[in-house]
Amino acid sequence: MNPASAPTTEETPLSARETIKALHAYLRPHRWAVALGLLCALVGAAGGLLQPLATKTLVDRLASGETLTGILIALTVLVLLGTAVEAFGAYVLERTAESVVMAARRTLAGRLLRLRLAEWERIPPGDLMSRVTSDTTLLRAVSTQTVVSAATGAVAFVAAIVMMGCLDAVLLGVTLGVVVLVGGAVALVMPRIARATERAQEAVGEISIALERVLGAFRKVKASGAEERETARVEAAARRAWRHGVKSAKWEAVAGSADELAVQLAFLAVLGVGGARVASGEIPVSTLIAFLLYLFYLIDPVSKLVDAVSHYQEGAAAISRIAQVERLSTEPTDRRTGGCLPRQAATEPGPVPVRFEDVSFRYRPDLPYTHQRVSFEVPRTGMTAFVGPSGAGKSTVFALIERFYEATGGRVLVDGKDVRDWSLAGLRSAIGYVEQDAPVLAGTLRENLVFAAPGATDDDIRDVLTRARLDPLVERLPHGLDTPVGHRGSKLSGGERQRVAIARALLRRPRLLLLDEATSQLDAVNELALRDVITEVARETTVLVVAHRLSTVTGADRIVVMDSGRVRAVGSHEELVAQDRLYARLAATQLLTPTR
Repeated sequence: MNPASAPTTEETPLSARETIKALHAYLRPHRWAVALGLLCALVGAAGGLLQPLATKTLVDRLASGETLTGILIALTVLVLLGTAVEAFGAYVLERTAESVVMAARRTLAGRLLRLRLAEWERIPPGDLMSRVTSDTTLLRAVSTQTVVSAATGAVAFVAAIVMMGCLDAVLLGVTLGVVVLVGGAVALVMPRIARATERAQEAVGEISIALERVLGAFRKVKASGAEERETARVEAAARRAWRHGVKSAKWEAVAGSADELAVQLAFLAVLGVGGARVASGEIPVSTLIAFLLYLFYLIDPVSKLVDAVSHYQEGAAAISRIAQVERLSTEPTDRRTGGCLPRQAATEPGPVPVRFEDVSFRYRPDLPYTHQRVSFEVPRTGMTAFVGPSGAGKSTVFALIERFYEATGGRVLVDGKDVRDWSLAGLRSAIGYVEQDAPVLAGTLRENLVFAAPGATDDDIRDVLTRARLDPLVERLPHGLDTPVGHRGSKLSGGERQRVAIARALLRRPRLLLLDEATSQLDAVNELALRDVITEVARETTVLVVAHRLSTVTGADRIVVMDSGRVRAVGSHEELVAQDRLYARLAATQLLTPTR
């Protein structure tokens, strides 16, 4: 069974405490930059707080006939200074926010590449990519602006309330009554913003999944005339994202207008009550004017507090989705190499023996076993072929050797040592692996060849080109080895991609070579030539081959016949034809006629 077809499990969202803790982890490396931005914002807020008092002084001087030049100059300087400091602080915060996003993307990308294969197959790649791109973008606002806006808004709000209380406690009580009433209504809206944003981000992930699905099989989509159907699938995901995005925007608009509504209502109430107090002589008109200015000043800190909470709700949804990736199981890394494959390990001399001891394996606890007490031994040199019906577990043998998966029971030994006792870097650096679909990466031919051996010399490359019969291809390409091969090697034929994959594995000079249907798309001439190369390599390297062609099987030193996750028989071609009915039937029907 293909584990990729298994349904994904529901991820548990983060609690508020976990979200704040995760946000703190992102901000911790940039705490001094955030502190500077906060200080600049507070300086700007302080300038705004002094203006109503300056205005009150101005009105009082007008009433007494004093000169206004000095206070006007002071107000002008105050405004210009506050604006400049706030602008600088805004730049610092925006730069810090970009740094937070970059760090998050770098960390997530590195983690995705270290995921265990079972995790990668469980979650669609498009959804994982959306978490690196779309979700991290939401961190930009929540990581800095939300924190600073909440802090400056709270400080400015409290300071303004104190100043208003000093001016007139009665008018302050009227103001707070209106603000609390509107604020309570806003608090009910915030959870709706969080839910709508999280669902919108999930829908964006569905768009990425749908696009990755069709772009990965672009020719098949066109050949099947499925453009309209697949466009409709992407459009459906886009509509879901739009619907939830509009819902989030609706509640954000409600929350965003609430601060102005609160101030406007408070203004009307203060104007009525304050006008009566001025008329009765309880307060001077300058106090009422200053109080009204403070009231309008409240628009900014209240707006910052509302925006901070709103952005936090959006960011919390993104942080939750990012944290879900961070909770996925990853492969262990070698602390000395950082998980990289050291070049020197790949050049250690001598082939390695391989032994399976009562190995059992299944992809998940709820799935049947694909291997049941599998045992066989492969000596240091020569070629061993694995044959059997589809689904017999042949390719899984290679996956267990590479430690893409861990055996459920038993032991897999390479060079006499359990693969779990190897470092992943050391194990994989000793192995050359040619997958069944022979993937070729976007980039140049040279980049693909040296992908697993970045230290290879030009002489090394020329040698494997000759052995893999790629010389004619290089001569035909317009820029030789530096010619781009297209997305997934789309500019190469299937046989050329297989030869590139084989050359890439040989260039690594492996001690153990795993070939999974490595020549299935080659013509007879190239298949014969590469079979000779593999035979030559097998004299000094342990070679394991999964094959369906009889020509490959008959050239093997030993053959392991598998059926339903078990080893049915081991022997040479002649022995198995005479002794095992399944192998005899495969040789007569499924395997091709030998070419020589």
